[in-house]
Amino acid sequence: MTTVSSIKRLGFFTRLLDQTDAAERYRLATAQIVQAERCGFDSAWIAQHHFHEGEGGLPAPFVFLAHAAAHTSRIRLGTGIVTLPLELPIRVAEDAVVTDLLSDGRLEVGVGPGGNLTAFTAFDLDSNDRHGLFDRHLDMLKTAWSGGTLPGGDKLYPSSPTLVDRVWQATFTVQGARRAGAAGDGLMLSRTQPRTADAPKASLADIQNPMLDAYFEALPKGREPRILASRTVFVADDHREAMKLAEVGLSRMRHRLAATGNLSSGNLVGDLIAAMDVHIGTPDEVIASLQADTILQRATDLTMQVHSIDPPHPYILRSIELFAAEVAPALGWTPEIKAGARQVA
Repeated sequence: MTTVSSIKRLGFFTRLLDQTDAAERYRLATAQIVQAERCGFDSAWIAQHHFHEGEGGLPAPFVFLAHAAAHTSRIRLGTGIVTLPLELPIRVAEDAVVTDLLSDGRLEVGVGPGGNLTAFTAFDLDSNDRHGLFDRHLDMLKTAWSGGTLPGGDKLYPSSPTLVDRVWQATFTVQGARRAGAAGDGLMLSRTQPRTADAPKASLADIQNPMLDAYFEALPKGREPRILASRTVFVADDHREAMKLAEVGLSRMRHRLAATGNLSSGNLVGDLIAAMDVHIGTPDEVIASLQADTILQRATDLTMQVHSIDPPHPYILRSIELFAAEVAPALGWTPEIKAGARQVA
């Protein structure tokens, strides 16, 4: 089994789901990214979602990341993910290049086939075609970024050729992990995954370790692995406070868990924490929980998100601070800069 000795990079991820209107969501998410940079995080990631307010608050990731770039100076800024089948690949290539140039080369581009199937209808596409569209659009992106000739004879301008080496593929499957590895791309692993009927009690590591095996097996010789493991993490100063906030946030997800038939213990919050692979509590509690996750022994990047708890903004800021100061160092992470220091580009 191929392993990585310790977490090399620390990330913060947001789906922009603060309980407020869209404009305020964007303001708060920007403040959270600024806090992550201040605390020494290496990267910040934002999700793209079309239409569904309760699923995600941002349909235009590059617009937002350009804004975030203007408020930060060091932290890397990533999409987690762009739903590539729904996009014109040349427009994604152009938007990504402009964002990369405006951020002084800090952009990371995570892409995936997408999970919101109703959105395909609105875009006049068939969701059954999403994997084929994804492959074709990703090939076009890489051709454009690498300076290749596009259909019609044009070439991309402006350019940022190293973007081709900053692609990450998100997947739920062994096949998708193998595809990412064969391409030499980074691999993005989800914070949680559905359990199958034949293994309803499987751990997240049971599901994702075979994906990592396939990724490493397919990775070209000499190519450095890039494995980003996203995890739901909420760190608080007090255990009871953390659980109280979890009861509010996770209860909004009850309908999903009930649909799986997994509300079994009679303890709603406990069921939800277990079913959604949540790491929650004081720093010591979260350290112990994450240390039991064998995926983190093989990942290069650990990215924390507070979804599906989605506590109020001040608690997110405190969770970011506690995670960087106390939790991540116990997992082997060392900040490249002193937390709180601001580098001037």
